[in-house]
Amino acid sequence: MVKVKIEKTAEEKILVAAKKVFVAKGMYGARMQDIADEAGINKALLHYYFRSKEKLFEVIFMEAAQKLFPKINSIFESDSSLFEKIEKFAEEYITIISENPYLPLFVLNEVSQDPEIFIKKIWGKQNLPKPQKFLEQIEKEVRKGTIKKISSLHLLLNLISLSIFPFVAKSMIQFTMGLDELQFRNVMEQRKKEVSKFIIDSIKR
Repeated sequence: MVKVKIEKTAEEKILVAAKKVFVAKGMYGARMQDIADEAGINKALLHYYFRSKEKLFEVIFMEAAQKLFPKINSIFESDSSLFEKIEKFAEEYITIISENPYLPLFVLNEVSQDPEIFIKKIWGKQNLPKPQKFLEQIEKEVRKGTIKKISSLHLLLNLISLSIFPFVAKSMIQFTMGLDELQFRNVMEQRKKEVSKFIIDSIKR
């Protein structure tokens, strides 16, 4: 059987290149020339497909966001046990943000400007966050006595915060701890288990 090599279109090359550059330099450190060079095209062609760095970043961001946020909802609404959901949340969240480390700061920036519009944009009007079942599950486990008394909201905030903070403070952590990119990635890989273990150990009886 003869394998046919399918050549990427210019737009596909740009998106692949842009993701590499944004991961390496972030939204603000990246330049359109960097992306053009990575894609092997001239800057004029890049501007033909994407008028600005911001428009290009938005496309890359939406692609990553649409992978992450529906998965979070499916975890919240699944029939898994509370501890399984905590483990799955940390695993999925840290995995996707490790692949797209520019996500947290961009989200914080956009949310600070207009949270309602931004949330509807990334989740869709009919697919907003649905943490209610997860929060009710926490409260149920508290009443049953299987976990310590804790606010369901604070438990969720702890889970999100512990998962996301290292990426928000990535540069500071790397600088103060002397970690290179590979070492930081290894720490984040370990953190998938450490976050869920820390939270579960803190609440279980």
